Amino acid sequence: MPSPSLQWFQTEEREGRTYVFDPLRRRQVVLTPEEEVRQKVLYLLVEHLKVPAGLVAVEYSLKVNGMDKRADAVVFGSAGQPLMIVECKAPSVVLTEAVLDQAVRYHSALNPNYLLLTNGTNIYCFKAEGQKLLTMDHLPDYAEMQA
Repeated sequence: MPSPSLQWFQTEEREGRTYVFDPLRRRQVVLTPEEEVRQKVLYLLVEHLKVPAGLVAVEYSLKVNGMDKRADAVVFGSAGQPLMIVECKAPSVVLTEAVLDQAVRYHSALNPNYLLLTNGTNIYCFKAEGQKLLTMDHLPDYAEMQA
């Protein structure tokens, strides 16, 4: 019998704030504009790109130039190697060169093969080829990420 799909986008109101249940972190989080984008990307990764939910780390801690930072999400391979780093911004944030530079710094700390950057309106995926990040014309599914 196939396992049931994770429950996405369950919200509740508490003390004047909206919370969404994050099935990967298994807890309620405040539904900010950036969090809404993150939840939609997590849904895309797990439900459409077939990334195993247990291999996605949300708000993953990393060191960038000796400073503590957090990537919105990191997809890992079955052997524990980082495959993709995901950086989400609120829809009001324009994905400028400065935003890409931030994501690239996070990418350089983990060196996965892929980088995904989105504000919910625009989504960009890059593949690492040596020292270059090449823009992709599609989003890789989990099988492609591992190849």
